[in-house]
Amino acid sequence: MRLLFLSGLFAACLCAQTPVAQRPEVKKALKYIEATHEQTLAKQVQIAEIPAPTFHEGERAKFMAGEFKKLGLKNVEIDPQGNVLGWRPGEVADTFVIAAHLDISFAVGVNTKVRKEGARWWGPGLGDDSRGLAAILNLCEAMNNAGIKTHQTVLFVSNVGEEGLGDLNGVRYLLQKSVFKDRIKEFISVDGSDPSRLVNGGTGVKRYRVTLKGPGGHSYGNFGRVSPIHAAARIIDRMADLKVPEKPKTTYNVGTITGGTAVNAIAEECSFEVDLRSEDLGQLDKIELFLLEAVRQGVADENKARANSKSVITAETKVVSDRPGGLTSENGPLPEAAKRAAAAMGFTPHFSYSSTDSNIPIGLKMPALTMGGGGAGGNAHSLNEWFEPANAWKGPQMLLLTLLEFDSKLK
Repeated sequence: MRLLFLSGLFAACLCAQTPVAQRPEVKKALKYIEATHEQTLAKQVQIAEIPAPTFHEGERAKFMAGEFKKLGLKNVEIDPQGNVLGWRPGEVADTFVIAAHLDISFAVGVNTKVRKEGARWWGPGLGDDSRGLAAILNLCEAMNNAGIKTHQTVLFVSNVGEEGLGDLNGVRYLLQKSVFKDRIKEFISVDGSDPSRLVNGGTGVKRYRVTLKGPGGHSYGNFGRVSPIHAAARIIDRMADLKVPEKPKTTYNVGTITGGTAVNAIAEECSFEVDLRSEDLGQLDKIELFLLEAVRQGVADENKARANSKSVITAETKVVSDRPGGLTSENGPLPEAAKRAAAAMGFTPHFSYSSTDSNIPIGLKMPALTMGGGGAGGNAHSLNEWFEPANAWKGPQMLLLTLLEFDSKLK
């Protein structure tokens, strides 16, 4: 009975092998990716140790441009936005983008030295997205080694501005303003680790900076005047009581608060930043309106409470980030290609929402996915970010098969 079960399992695995996965040159590339696992990990660590806070990605961009040239990519350049571009020509000019972001979610001056403890490697940005950058280099190298040719041209991109207030400015520029925008037809962002997780939904994101101003004064001598900090507290308190649905997942967060000059001074100014997200754009609109109404009411309450002082609070709300949401259908050609690739590798794919560089192409109705670079990781956006490289080669392998499964249907 056990032999029959194993025989059936083996047959099922054979059935999962698609014609693309059985091509000799593809098998060669898949073997190459696994065989060069240690070199890819070393490259990942090397990349991670080059500081690249958002808006300060220049040194890492120069490094990636050098790597693109070593791989023989054509017309390697750092574009006006700071993205690194390298072309692998296909039979036609229509272009498939494979991208990973350069920036890390930390301030200038962060210590990016990587350390190893047991099975884990530690370092800020080691997984997010140094793994993605190393994975796309490994992917290109494997394609070259195996002599793989594609119908579409493949554009490898190391882009700026994915994190925080970068507001996806690198991919936004590439797809909306660059001279190549009309050639680009599909897009994969390599971000995260798990190859079986396929992000086909772009979580809509709006971020606001709320700035409150008043006359200020001495905490004792001018007691009773309006306080921007107190007004901010009233607004944030209203936000904290907001009930949001679990499905579609909808969230809010006050991430930063700044203001004031001394403990014994009534602040002249206070500002805070709010992150609003939802898988449903209608829900995003609702919590945005709630925030704006909370600002109005919070200011009105502070001014009313301190009316005898004849002083007033003024408020300014500014959108500092606006990431479009949307969905690439699971039944579209690109997700179907990813499903076939997952089957060939023995994965069960899991489709999900997130906020990544793919938000921009998804918002433009362009087929797009965000896929993992392999391995396992945790504590992203933390100084204690970690990465475990066990089986990490499966990330670039999954990328290769997805690209080729899609490309094979175009001929």
